[in-house]
Amino acid sequence: MAKTLFLIMSGDEKADLAIRMAYSSAKNKRYEDVKVLFFGPSQKRLTQLEGDIKKMFQELLDMKAVDSACVGIADNLKIRPDLEKMGVPLMPAGERVAFYVNQGYEVITV
Repeated sequence: MAKTLFLIMSGDEKADLAIRMAYSSAKNKRYEDVKVLFFGPSQKRLTQLEGDIKKMFQELLDMKAVDSACVGIADNLKIRPDLEKMGVPLMPAGERVAFYVNQGYEVITV
């Protein structure tokens, strides 16, 4: 079974669809392991989530499937406090992607 990293970079609708796919994959144990990393516009989208997508994101956090969002982007967009309040770990995205690739994870980019 494969290990997967969902690298979510899109904003708005595409980010919502990616969160839904990552959530379903983790919940239904479709892969050996599922991790999610947010980078770029998707980080801003996290601060605007509502309804079912917000609940799915929270469950991903609770399942420890969310690895992180990029600390540099969070600072540039001035959303670091918002993401920290949501419980999103902040780390350099490049380092985290390299970590998972070196661990044999397949990267799914949305």
